[in-house]
Amino acid sequence: MPADLRACSFATQCATVYDPSHADQYGASSVPVYLTATFKGLPGAEYDYSRVSNPTRSVLEHHLTQIQGCKHAFAVSCGMACLDVIMRFVGPGEYVLAGDDLYGGSNRLLDLLRQQMHIQVLNVDTTDPVAVEQALVHRATEHAAGRGARIALVLLESPTNPMIKIADLPRCVQLARKHAPDALTVVDNTMMSPFLMRPLDMGVDIVYDSATKYLSGHHDVMAGVIACNRDDLAAKMFFTIKSVGNGLAPLECFLLLRGIKTLALRMEKQQATTMRIAQYLEQLGFKVRYPGLRSYPGYAVHARQARGAGGVLSFETGQTALSEKIVAAVRLWGVSVSFGCVNSLITMPCQMSHASIPPEVRAERGLPENLIRLCVGIEDADDLMADLQQALLHAGAIQPSKSLKSSYVRVPVEDEMETLRRAIAQRSATSSMEASAPTTLTVSAPGKVILLGEHAVVHGVKAMAAATSLRCYGHVQPSTDRLGLSMPDIELTHAWDASTLPWSLVTRTEAAPTELEPQLLAALSALVAKTWPQEDRRHAASLAFLYLYMHLAPPTMASQAFELRSALPISAGLGSSAAVSVCLASLLLYTHKHLALPAAQAPLPNEHARSINAWAFIAEKVIHGEPSGVDNTVATLGGAVAFTRAVEANGLAANELDPLRFDAVRLLITDTKVVRNTKELVARVRQQKEAEPERVNAALAMIQRLADEAHALLNDTTVPHATQVARLGLLLDLNHLQLMQLRVGHPALDQVREWASRYGAATKLTGAGGGGCAISLLPDEMSETALHELVKALHAQGFATYETEMGGPGVGVLVRPYDASAWPPLDAPIASWAETAGTWVYA
Repeated sequence: MPADLRACSFATQCATVYDPSHADQYGASSVPVYLTATFKGLPGAEYDYSRVSNPTRSVLEHHLTQIQGCKHAFAVSCGMACLDVIMRFVGPGEYVLAGDDLYGGSNRLLDLLRQQMHIQVLNVDTTDPVAVEQALVHRATEHAAGRGARIALVLLESPTNPMIKIADLPRCVQLARKHAPDALTVVDNTMMSPFLMRPLDMGVDIVYDSATKYLSGHHDVMAGVIACNRDDLAAKMFFTIKSVGNGLAPLECFLLLRGIKTLALRMEKQQATTMRIAQYLEQLGFKVRYPGLRSYPGYAVHARQARGAGGVLSFETGQTALSEKIVAAVRLWGVSVSFGCVNSLITMPCQMSHASIPPEVRAERGLPENLIRLCVGIEDADDLMADLQQALLHAGAIQPSKSLKSSYVRVPVEDEMETLRRAIAQRSATSSMEASAPTTLTVSAPGKVILLGEHAVVHGVKAMAAATSLRCYGHVQPSTDRLGLSMPDIELTHAWDASTLPWSLVTRTEAAPTELEPQLLAALSALVAKTWPQEDRRHAASLAFLYLYMHLAPPTMASQAFELRSALPISAGLGSSAAVSVCLASLLLYTHKHLALPAAQAPLPNEHARSINAWAFIAEKVIHGEPSGVDNTVATLGGAVAFTRAVEANGLAANELDPLRFDAVRLLITDTKVVRNTKELVARVRQQKEAEPERVNAALAMIQRLADEAHALLNDTTVPHATQVARLGLLLDLNHLQLMQLRVGHPALDQVREWASRYGAATKLTGAGGGGCAISLLPDEMSETALHELVKALHAQGFATYETEMGGPGVGVLVRPYDASAWPPLDAPIASWAETAGTWVYA
């Protein structure tokens, strides 16, 4: 570059693209686009394959080092590709110390790496240096004592997205150097761009930007930029980019070069307008998050490390519904994710960019659901202000001032975050006993019936399942010396020395993992096989119990005694294993302080149900290998759901759950007492599908149609109940015929259907088939005399029957009393005892 260009202003450097190593032979004023995959030449030439390097990318990366003031820069396919490349420096089991208000995509990638690579993530409020230092010191101490791996990377944002929190970057770097000297410090600088902040100058190791935002400025290119000064880091990142092939394509390099030329002009305009809007909203009385406001916490810190406040602000209205009205009323502001574009955008992060973060995590981190983020463009400031004002007025957020003409004031609202905080504080003050972790506890979970979709659900077809009033009950209390498990219904009683379990094979995480750990599973299976062979159901039950125990209970924990009893028929297709799994997960989560015991006056919190369900699914995977997830979901949440398991070519993609609304429906469950092997039956249908895809796919398609009709029927509150039951009965009959096509029936089930049809009751198998249970839908007009006759006839065949209803509550916790006396002796009917045992809290 010309010798005097380094002394020029940032704006001049942005506009002047010059790379002396790659000067165009024709003197083109705009960098040529080399749209070629390969290059001719002798071995050792600078270019041979565009995945590795390309002249257009070389000029871009040279230009980036110029404006970043760094030695090395890399252009990749997007901002998340930057983080993916950087995360290759973190090994399995190692820790990432990250902020508690990260970009939603960053959270998603970190969570994926946690699940697949066992990378650990510590989320800390990085605006608090004390909290950062405590986390660093604690992990360093634990690592030195041999309890876990080191912190390998410190990931920072400032300002954060979308809460606009300010971290003292130089201080964080200093603390990392002191307590984790081998850790890399990394900053996502997308919100600022190199125009407003240069973290490398503060000692940061690696900086990256989503160049889709300010560097490009027009939302017409996806790109990411990584910058660093260390040769060793640069060499490793270049090797990763070359190997993975996520280097930025030539045309995108050209577009990004073009966008960078106006970076300084755009950002000056954008932050000037943003300041006006921030001041306007603050004057109206909204809580505004913008580091350019002197009243904003972090203003002084931000002013020390940046030369401007940027073009993004967020503000709180106090009410989510009010925010939704404001966003819907704007005209000039585009409703969209992302920022940094020449046109202005508006979004509600909790519903868009940060929707992938679970609601309970957002609440824990103080992210208001009503938060609105404004990303200011280069439009006329007066036009943007006028449009925002009319949206606020239209939504009822502001109203004309009574004292000042041509002025507006904010309409007071009850702030939902403050309401939530008060409720939490009140609950904490009034229920300290309930919030403690009990050592003795009783829980319960319902069984389930599948109305439609057996066997089809694992192939992506909709299933419909409902909880029943038949439940499983679990109890735990301290044990003197050994870890005990008792399940009288399957004649299982055993105890283990917990200290001899293979603890070194466990990867412990707060959230339930998505995959099983093969080594741990094999070790536990070998241990259990000493007592029961693999084909024995007690083997699977013990294996699932030990697997959950080792993930949720610490190795040093005093032993516990668990007992599970069921009012459900076992191994009959009514979800007894899922009910057991939910009970075990609940007992472990509450007694080991993963969850605080719920208050007696409140329903079970949603986040508790999610956690219990996730861990119960892990137990189901241990037992069944590849469960659909229907059983544990119904056993946790209760009620009834329409469930679709989305399947892609590479396996499970996502599940969809839709609650069903209907009045209680009477059922008669008949247990034929014919034992069936679920895994074998599921595998048999898969084999049929491979051998005769036309026949099996036709049956699956018909089951999907029937499920869709039933779904619409049960959600239609205008249909009289008797008519609803009659139509549902017809659909069940038709579903059963399709299951016969899949060859999962049994003569015993046909007997039940024959007898029930004489009394006008529609019947189908439930569960895997091959024996097990049948469910009969009892018409509203069916008399007690007729029902008694039907039951008598079925008993004469050697079958057992259970009268119940669909749609009962989900997992329950006995919160008063929860002492050792709150559990009946073996000869006492468990369901009758539960009705008067005390205060239950249900999902």
